[in-house]
Amino acid sequence: MLKAGIFLDMENLNMNGGWGMRFDVIRKLVEAQGTTVLRANVYIAVDNAREKYDFEYREKAQARRDKMRLAGFHIVEKEIRRFTNADGTQNIKANADLDLAVDAMLQAENLDYILLGTGDGDFLRLVRALQSKGKRVDAVAIHNVSGELRREVDYYFHGATIPGLLPIKNDPKKIRHRGVLDYVNEEKGFGFLSIRTGYQLTDIESGIFCHISQLTEDGMGVSNDRFSALASNNAVIEFDKIKSERGGFQAENALVYK
Repeated sequence: MLKAGIFLDMENLNMNGGWGMRFDVIRKLVEAQGTTVLRANVYIAVDNAREKYDFEYREKAQARRDKMRLAGFHIVEKEIRRFTNADGTQNIKANADLDLAVDAMLQAENLDYILLGTGDGDFLRLVRALQSKGKRVDAVAIHNVSGELRREVDYYFHGATIPGLLPIKNDPKKIRHRGVLDYVNEEKGFGFLSIRTGYQLTDIESGIFCHISQLTEDGMGVSNDRFSALASNNAVIEFDKIKSERGGFQAENALVYK
């Protein structure tokens, strides 16, 4: 089996749709690639100053760290530092990018597969350096993902479409899904979605019918040209997956996932 390492840039993920993600699902995703996880690092910012006086904040932060540890992740903490500018405004810094890059390069000597959890284009050189060493490098992120990073990695997982990674709320019947809008017939106002059914690369179900009348964005219907633009950008759609009269499946109560 391939030896794997996981390196998650939690500041980037949290700021771009990853808040509340399940770390056990990340491990399952990596193991499904035919690997055994040797290293699993998560890089987080910690506000020690605030934790000293804000009990509720400290309790929530500790609970999040406990979840990471229970999933087998090693936590690399970067303390938040505050700097006061000449005009009296305050800057807050806690960037762990360098720590992640150095750790990934050093630990890659004993790894075959690396999953980067980030959408930050600053890691482009790291991806290329790891690939030049013969490593397979995949990435997982949600929103505001660098286009160059997506193209450079060996495979990009959109976190919102990974089953269970970001649980869907208010779905008692378990019919709600998130998938990618693959194709649109702009003139006729219909398209097709695909969803991820598991963690392997080939675990994809496609051909789910979506009519423009069932889709909203920010609570409003979408125009035909906007519908087409969403498909061009491989937009993620959240929807109810319903059995259709023709025997396939169709999307109802669909919305653009943001």
